[in-house]
Amino acid sequence: MQCESQESERKIPAWRMLSAGLVTGAADDDPSGIATYSQVGAAFGYGTLWSVLLALPLMIAIQTISARIGRVTGAGIGANLRRHYAHWLVYVMVFALVVANVINLAADIGAMGAALKLLIGGSALAYSVAFVVLSLALQVFIPFSYYSPILKLLTLSLFAYVATVFVIDVPWAKVALGVFVPQIRFDAKYAVAIVAVLGTTISPYLFFWQAAQEMEEVRDTGNDRKPLTRKPRQGPSALRRIGIDTIAGMLVSEIVAFFIILTAAVVLHAHGKTDINSAAQAASALRPLAGPFAFAVFAAGIIGTGLLAVPVLAGSAAYGVAEALGKPAGLERTPHQAKLFYTVLIVAGLIGTVLNFTPIDPIKALYWSAVVNGVAAVPIMATIMLLSMNSHAMGQFTIPVWLKIAGWIATAVMAAAALVMFATWGT
Repeated sequence: MQCESQESERKIPAWRMLSAGLVTGAADDDPSGIATYSQVGAAFGYGTLWSVLLALPLMIAIQTISARIGRVTGAGIGANLRRHYAHWLVYVMVFALVVANVINLAADIGAMGAALKLLIGGSALAYSVAFVVLSLALQVFIPFSYYSPILKLLTLSLFAYVATVFVIDVPWAKVALGVFVPQIRFDAKYAVAIVAVLGTTISPYLFFWQAAQEMEEVRDTGNDRKPLTRKPRQGPSALRRIGIDTIAGMLVSEIVAFFIILTAAVVLHAHGKTDINSAAQAASALRPLAGPFAFAVFAAGIIGTGLLAVPVLAGSAAYGVAEALGKPAGLERTPHQAKLFYTVLIVAGLIGTVLNFTPIDPIKALYWSAVVNGVAAVPIMATIMLLSMNSHAMGQFTIPVWLKIAGWIATAVMAAAALVMFATWGT
């Protein structure tokens, strides 16, 4: 029986081993992220590619820690923070998470509608509404055990951005120089660009979502997984799976981010098109410069990644609020069983949609989302680190030394990024 428990997550097929980490990593490359990476690549060419390599190990560390919290405790980050820290502190962090997520949702929803309009014509707003209704319906009416494979399938849309590179002429020698011998500029705009890449890559909603997905899979009656605090014998195989899943997911995320920056650098920056404000504008700019196929693939990718990111953004907000208030949460529960959870999920999606009908500038809104995310990330990461080292919460599964070092480095880098953001404010 002991051997059977230890092997429970080791014998599953490789594709099934990729779950929470893969979906989380893919959701990081949402339409807002595509816009940020396109802006950076168009403005600075190959000069920011190195930042993707910097972000990768930091992202792997903090997401691995988040996943471990969910798997070890069988609860999400919000619930764990509520158990071990002052409630007012948890409320403040979750409020910042929700504000940033709703603004991100608005930008992503608008980008999806705009991308479909570019491809087939029609009303971008009508398409945006349809995408949100579809996404919310899937989350509300389909149990998580059936919905999770749909999210995994949507990760394939990310490879649109890999495919785009192979239909353009890339000067790989210059790319290698930009990655390994970067010409770093010491000016405010360049600093803000690097901060934008880090802030897009390491975002609080990803921490909450990956921990919540691990929690959901523990609750899934279709497997024998239990919280590791209750079934420590499952620990070795569970932590091994989390490591493989998270590394794979973050690699996919950062490879795609790299190719988006690269595409913008090769096609847009090289042709003097340095002012990009949205993912849809980046796709439009590709058409005359790289041809209709590159344009179509890039635009279709915006829709696919948006369908993946919208449920993650709305869902992570719902997990955060419900858990912080001590209410039932989870996509495996029915709406009747988790009323507040589903209310927040639906309201977040609806507000994100409504914002697209207002005169609010989506670019400025996205900027403020990045500001809120950058500010919120540091205290959230710090509390996650403290939680992961707390034996009362994690039992014998407190994080090892290498994860402590990597996690605190990630937190320090994000703190430095926030300071740079404020130092360059208005410049």
